[in-house]
Amino acid sequence: MSIIITVSNQKGGVGKTTTSAALISGLYREGKRVLGIDLDPQGNLGFCLGAGMASPHTVLDVMKGVVPVHKALVRCEYGDLLVSDITLSTNGLDGIRTNREFILRDAIKPVMDFYDYIVIDTPPALNLLTVNAYSVSNFLIIPMASDILSLVGLAQLKETIESVRSSFNPGLNVLGILLTRFNPRTLLSRDVLEMAGQLAAQIHSRVFDTKIRSGVAIAEAPAHGESIFSYNPRSAAVKDYLAFLDEIGPEIQLKEVSQ
Repeated sequence: MSIIITVSNQKGGVGKTTTSAALISGLYREGKRVLGIDLDPQGNLGFCLGAGMASPHTVLDVMKGVVPVHKALVRCEYGDLLVSDITLSTNGLDGIRTNREFILRDAIKPVMDFYDYIVIDTPPALNLLTVNAYSVSNFLIIPMASDILSLVGLAQLKETIESVRSSFNPGLNVLGILLTRFNPRTLLSRDVLEMAGQLAAQIHSRVFDTKIRSGVAIAEAPAHGESIFSYNPRSAAVKDYLAFLDEIGPEIQLKEVSQ
């Protein structure tokens, strides 16, 4: 059975897609079988991994039962993907009345035993798509930019996590908050780190030891169709993501062994 990791924050521009792509390409580099799922209508995950829109079918087609999951898979250099596009923003899934929180789980169930890891990139919202991701996941990672506005709304995220845990997925483990665009020399970043730690404690989690610094390589890599690790491994931000993978590795491997 796959280990499923969701990357989520209802605020945009905090590094969700970059973190999802880093997880996918990083795990693939370690020899793992990986499936990436893009639940963001902006559809940027496929672009970040050099897949574009190579398939006529999207994750929405799979969730609505238009095509089986194996026919919608897009092969890229770093594993398989279920891509998305703007149609996901007006998806019509709200019209489904039974098991609506498990639409994604039921849709991908035929391939869940094939992959070691499934990584889900979510939209900047707390909606039915997000709940579906939480309901099927083992782990949740919350990227958060190192600014005050990124702290706003985490209380609502806490409520959503608690609701999913109590109603749909008691095993959902919030792995931690990942601070991005972090500059340890600024007072702002240090203040955000302190407040993020307080918020993490409220959801029985922590702020990761690894912080992601700003780096132009992170923005440039998708334009070249490469992962951040192959594009510029000397970048400080890329080194941070490698350290992040090392940090979480033991925890997700323990889950892997216990399954």
